[in-house]
Amino acid sequence: YVAAFDIAGDEAGCPITNHVAAFNYARERGLHITAHAGEAAGPESVWETLEHFKPSRIGHGARSAEDEKLVKHLRDTKIHLEICPSCNVQTSMYNEYKDHPVDKLKKEGVSININTDCRTIVHVNMSNEYQRMQQTFGWTKQDFYDCNVNALKAAFIPNELKEKWNGHLLRKQEATAI
Repeated sequence: YVAAFDIAGDEAGCPITNHVAAFNYARERGLHITAHAGEAAGPESVWETLEHFKPSRIGHGARSAEDEKLVKHLRDTKIHLEICPSCNVQTSMYNEYKDHPVDKLKKEGVSININTDCRTIVHVNMSNEYQRMQQTFGWTKQDFYDCNVNALKAAFIPNELKEKWNGHLLRKQEATAI
């Protein structure tokens, strides 16, 4: 079972035009589309990815925050961003964790979730990432819940599973404290 078609890597060094036909092929066959953009290159890479690949999710996408028109477009079209703050800091995309625009994107109403990305390279797990979000941006249990609901809505799974897991998230949110 193939759920989706994706591309990842240094978007600054790899022309998108080399992959358009593959994404068209996947989309024509009913696959969900996700793509990496807005990490190694700026918001222009997100615009280009949206235009040519038409994904419902963007891996990383943090540099979208540099373009208010793009932020509005992502919010209005409900394109989901898979944000990886620690990875983005480790790769020198941002100097310090506090410089990351994740909080701004969330406050602007963009659908985001928090990810760890390459855990074997970045050496972070979700507990570490959540703790950093809480310490740096003052995120609350509600902020993490909202992000997890966003991730669930963007998941490439049947609606029945989304409903089941949404109930699980709600019960977990009600039962735990951060």
